Amino acid sequence: MRDQLALFAPPREAPSGDDAVRVKLVVAYDGRGFAGFAPNVGVRTVGGTLEAALERVLRHPVELAVAGRTDAGVHATGQVVSFDARADGLDLPRVQRAVNRMLRPAIVVRSADVAPPGFDARFSATARRYRYLVLNRSTPDPFLAATAWHVEAPLDLSRMRLACDPLIGQHDFSSFCRRPKPDGEVSLVRRVLDARWTDEGDGLLRFDIAATAFCHQMVRSIVGTLVDVGRGRRRAGEVKGILVARDRSAAGEPAPPHGLSLEEVVYG
Repeated sequence: MRDQLALFAPPREAPSGDDAVRVKLVVAYDGRGFAGFAPNVGVRTVGGTLEAALERVLRHPVELAVAGRTDAGVHATGQVVSFDARADGLDLPRVQRAVNRMLRPAIVVRSADVAPPGFDARFSATARRYRYLVLNRSTPDPFLAATAWHVEAPLDLSRMRLACDPLIGQHDFSSFCRRPKPDGEVSLVRRVLDARWTDEGDGLLRFDIAATAFCHQMVRSIVGTLVDVGRGRRRAGEVKGILVARDRSAAGEPAPPHGLSLEEVVYG
């Protein structure tokens, strides 16, 4: 889609200096059908599709900075991106409407604003909050199938809540993260600000976790492990030991991506 949209955009130089303003977008998307967020030549991604649409509307190259590089199949309601646009004649409400007409309903720009100079969607963020949905009942729900992990086996919510406690604070989350490639001296220390389960009723369980930053597959691996606790395959007290082990094989398998959504990015 990026290549098709680019055909309609007359080439212009990227904005710079006094000719540029920093723009901040809050974006929601359905992660199905996309190979993650990060632009990748020849692959349909959220970032590549959004960049192409913006370039068509703005008629100049766009390079996105993003708060969270979500994986394939992961959704977002509060993703944040930033980029530089030409200041001359910039009409952000028009840009928002035009992009939404091209990309809806899979990708929607929820808001578009001029950001302070130096703002960066990734590096200016102080926290991110993710949500994971688990449908815990015997009967599936077709209206939740795209956004919730259906787990038929009864889960002990009290144990899952107890297992959240060791996650709070600053820890090395190597046991819950896919190590970056090539394997090097990469710190996987992260600070978790909050982690909790909520019973939404009718078998729908909601897991919310906030941290200053996350590493690859961290939330899905945590959810997979906590669901193991709820099933009785692990004890809540084991989570502390899993953290200390700093060994990916010590934790459970990652939960499916479609239950995960980036809900909010915090700045300031």
